[in-house]
This record gives sequence, structure tokens and C-alpha cells, in this order.
Amino acid sequence: MNARSYASHVQEIESFGLGLNRGAPARDAAVLRRWQRCIERHRLDPAATCEAYIVPEGQLRVHREESEPLIRIARSGLERLYQQLAGLQYVLLLADRHGITVDFLGHEGDADALRRAGLYLGSDWREDRAGTCAVGACLEGGEALIIHQSDHFDYTHTPLSCTAAPIYDHRGELAAVLDLSLLRSPESRSSQSLALHLVTATARRIELAHLMERSRSDWVLRLSRSPDFLDVDPDAALTLDGAGRVRGMTQAAARILAQAISLPWAERRDLLGLPLERFFELDVDGLPSLLRHRLAQDRIVRARDGSILFAHAIEPQRGGATPVRDAAPATSTTTTRTASPVPQALRALSAGDAHLDALLHKAARLAPQRLPVMIQGETGAGKEYLARALHAASGRPGPFVAINCAAIPETLLESELFGYLPGTYTGGASRGKTGLVEAAHRGTLFLDEIGDMPLHLQAKLLRVLSESEITPLGARQPKPLDLRVISASHRPLAVLVDQGLFRQDLLFRLNAAQLSLPPLRLRQDLDALIDRLAEAQRPGLRPTPEARALLRAHGWPGNLRELHNALCHAAALSEGPCFGPEHLPETVLAAAAEEPQTRAMPPRLPAPPQELPLHVSEAADPVDPAGPADPALALEQLLQRCQGNVSEAARLLGVSRSTIHRRIQRLALGERRVRWSPADGRD
Repeated sequence: MNARSYASHVQEIESFGLGLNRGAPARDAAVLRRWQRCIERHRLDPAATCEAYIVPEGQLRVHREESEPLIRIARSGLERLYQQLAGLQYVLLLADRHGITVDFLGHEGDADALRRAGLYLGSDWREDRAGTCAVGACLEGGEALIIHQSDHFDYTHTPLSCTAAPIYDHRGELAAVLDLSLLRSPESRSSQSLALHLVTATARRIELAHLMERSRSDWVLRLSRSPDFLDVDPDAALTLDGAGRVRGMTQAAARILAQAISLPWAERRDLLGLPLERFFELDVDGLPSLLRHRLAQDRIVRARDGSILFAHAIEPQRGGATPVRDAAPATSTTTTRTASPVPQALRALSAGDAHLDALLHKAARLAPQRLPVMIQGETGAGKEYLARALHAASGRPGPFVAINCAAIPETLLESELFGYLPGTYTGGASRGKTGLVEAAHRGTLFLDEIGDMPLHLQAKLLRVLSESEITPLGARQPKPLDLRVISASHRPLAVLVDQGLFRQDLLFRLNAAQLSLPPLRLRQDLDALIDRLAEAQRPGLRPTPEARALLRAHGWPGNLRELHNALCHAAALSEGPCFGPEHLPETVLAAAAEEPQTRAMPPRLPAPPQELPLHVSEAADPVDPAGPADPALALEQLLQRCQGNVSEAARLLGVSRSTIHRRIQRLALGERRVRWSPADGRD
């Protein structure tokens, strides 16, 4: 609708008030109901325009102090949303439950115009003062909405387009309103549909962060209609006490619970204190089955109204260990501490190995801390599983973002990690791109194979970690960042530091705490792991005694990953409850053909990767320390021995395929007369 004159705007509202144009198709029915409320309940006169009102500074201070916890939690969400809309001239307002703007983000160059329009800190948007407006209508109706241009009751506000969404507290009370406004906007009301989606999603995330902040001693149950974003960006969440009674909920969770028992939305406060089984075919004893160690698509719950949801349960965070008096004589000052309970997500990683159990107790103490953790372990030992379990046990509301530093091409690594603004790259995304590091805000960033990160990016990562802020490519101002960093490597980083391949200051930053996973060949719970993983492939599946003996004899250089693949192989080829030697992969069967003394020795690990003064000889030992000193010649000879199979070369050196490809490019082997031919279809 085009901007209209004062007279025509007042005439339309007055005609509606007199019943002369009720049901007119040009105006949304919800807007007409709000106009009617302004006329009949608030006794407002459409002809009496009222300039935007900014409350006095002392009054604003009182409102901000009352809302301080919410402002603190919401601020990062507001800043992220504002950055997403950079250049589009939007203004963000956070209004409290009284309609007073207690936080604000807008372009400083437009400060005077924004203040006159009421899009400023301290503006009063109550409906009984400002008439139909986004904040006031949202406070009255409790739902997200758009008030576009002449939808406003007061003619003063008709140039504005405002989109608002409610923010509810954990008790189901409307606590605040998030508003996204434009001083000047396109003519079409539908142009604000994306703004409605963004402001609603941000309000949902703020509710979730607020719920997580105050619920560290409760069970948290996250819910989603789809498994794809369950662990990253759930639709809803509720908190439960130890008996399984509802203690808190987001707005979306309250709607799910109310629908499950056919409770009117207006009576949502009655949901508090009801047991979980009242709403779902689930009780508190079933919550451990919904922890994050299971695949999201397997964590299904059925509501009492028949609807299907996917769920993610988060265990309560335990307090510090409690000192307990020892049984020694009273004169002794000896004390012991009760062992910290290990969260289920961590417990699931062990099947009874004493060394691993001790490591998991240490991990449980580290999980709720922000301390950076370095995980060391051989390839396939379960480093990412441990990192995910640490995140699940941390209670952090943000996502778990895993980055394999060796799998991303070096030319793309910087933009993937740190993101970029629109126009930074020719051919880049027109709206820019959020980097993986920023995507982990309020969550956990897992840097796998950190030893393969190029040196120039190590310097940028060090700044991110030390300053807790990130600057996307093309940006001038940094963004605040709240994340917990877990890194992993199968290579000794101290050796890489000595070789000049890894920054020592970054190592000190990442290595505040270290967890070293034992290789599978040294674990005492191999039999239990075999049974557990076989059961996961097919209920009741077990190895015959002969097959179990072969599994025990194997050296498992690929660790858990190799064991998992071997049992998948056995399950695929076998029928019935047991699998025998004939169902195992050839790599496992080969162990039976070795000499007993050879099988008794643990497999030799590859030497720490050097910058390729290495040579693969014809002998069984792949590394010849007397090989050529020229790195390019060493790599060329290695590839010659492997008949061009890059995967095999990478395995022998204990590095990733991407690292080999990067070295081929760096050493310009493509320009040399390489005397090997890649094996067709082998890499």
C-alpha cells in the first residue's frame, strides 16, 4: 500500500470504527482486530497523532536493571542477527514486558532519525500509548507478527515496517519482545516475510539459551520435528527435575506439551510440575536412551496425541566433589573425595577398560569447564567420539561443530573457517558466508587433525582464541565469540613445533588439558567392545569362539574404526546369531597366518611424519632413515613405491590424503618428470 495522506488514513480507521468497511479485503483481519482494540479498550483517537516517546534516563535505568539477565543472554543473538542483515538498514529493538526498549542495535549515522521514529533505546511501544504497533501488539497477543506501514494505528508511525516476536521465560510468561524495524521499506507487506522468519528463529534461540543458563542442575530435553537439526538447532526444549516433572520450557515446548494433553494455550502455566509421562510415552528412566551417543534419527519419542518427535536429552551438571571424612582415627586430617559421576555420554565410550575409565573420570571433570582440551590418539581411536561426549556433558547451549583441518583444501580453508562478507570474493556467495568457527558460538569447536592446519591460518586461529572474537574476511570490525575449543591430532604436535610446522604459542593455547586415548590393542575391554558393536549391527549377533580368537589376535592398526568395519563386514555376510572366521575381512584373517611371535607384538606405528626426507624401501620397513634429503625426491620415490596410490602413501606416513596432495602441489611434482603412473581407480 502506498504512503497515504493523514486524512485518508484517519478516514479508513474511523470508517472501520463505525462499521462501514468491516471485512474490507484490503486490510488484514488481524490488523482490524488490533485497531478495534485501540478504539474500544484503549480509547485512542486515530486523528490524535502522538510522537514517539522516550522514557527519562532514570526510568530507563530501572527497566534495564530489571531485564539485565535477559539482555546479557540475548545480546549475542541480537548481534548475530544484526550482522546477518548488515547493509539492509534494519534496526533491532529488545523491549521488556512493559514495552520499553532496553536494548538497541542500529546505524549510528541514523541516530537522530531513529530517535524521532522511536526506534531507539528507551522508546515506549505500549499499545495503549502508541496504538497498533509490532511491539505493543506482540505483548497483547503473544505471537509473532508484522505491522507494515499503514497497518499502524497512529499516522506518525505509518512510514515504518516493524516485525516482532515474543520471548517467553521458562515459566511460560511473556518476558520480552524482539523487534526488527525499517525506517523505509518496500511497498509490499510480503517483503517482510524473511524478517518474520529471522526474528522468530532468534527469539527461539534466546529462549533456549535462557533456559539452559538457569537449568544446569536439571535434565534438559530438546525436541525437534526433524532429526537433521536436533543437536544443532532444536525446535523446543524443556527442563525436568530428578523425578521427571516439568520445571521449565520454551514457548515452542509449551505448545507441544499443551497440544499433547489438549490443554488450552492460555492455561500453559498449569504444565509446570506435571510428570513427563503425562505428555509422552516416556518417563525419566528413559532419558539416558536419548543421550547424544545415539544417532539423532534413532532418538524418537511419541507424544500422547500421536505426534512423533526426535529428542536429545542432556544430563544434569553435577556440582563439585564433596569432601567426605575418612575412616581413619579422629586425629587424622586425611580426607577423600567422592568420585565425580561420569555422564552417560562419556560412560558409553568404555566397556570396562581401567585406563580408559580413569581418563573418562578426568574428562567428566573437564567437561563443564571452558578449558581448551587436546585429545591425542591414533587414527580411529575415537577422538571425535570423545569430543562429542565432552560437548554433550558440558551443557553448552550452542552446537558441536567439527572441522577436519586435513580434509578441507588449503585454498578454501580460510573462508570455510572464518567466513566472509558479501562481495569479498568473485564468485563467492552473494550474501557472504558464516564461517565454521563462528557457527560454533556458545557451543564447542572441534579441530580435528589440527597439525595439518597451514601456519598462516594458525596465526589467525590464535588471535580468535586469545581475543574471543572473530573477524570474517572482508570485515573491519570483529564479532564477539563464546566457544569452547577441543582439538585432536594423531601426530605429536611437539615434534611439529620442533620442525617449524606448528606454532608453539598455539600449542600452549590448545593444550591446557590433554586426554590421551589408548589404542585398541592395549585396551582390556576388547571382548566387551566386540559384543557391543556386534549387537549394534544385529540384535543377538555374536562371534564364534574361532572368530573371537582371530579378532583378539589382530593388531587393529585402524583401532575402533577398523573394528567397526570388520563387524559390519561380518554382519553383512553372516546369517543367524553367530558369525565365523569365514565372515571376517581378509585383513583380520591375515593375522592368523603370521608367526605367533609376530602376532604377539603390537603393530609398529608409523614414525612421526617429517617434512618428507623419507624413502620407502623394498623391505618390509616402509621408512628408511637413510633416504634422500630432497623432500621432492623423497615424495616422488614414495609414490613410485606405492604405484601412485596416494592413500597408501598417506597411510605409510601417518598423514591424511589431503596432506599428500598439498605437498605434491607445494613441491611442484606436477612439473617434474615423475617416474610413476597412478594406478587406475586406486585413488
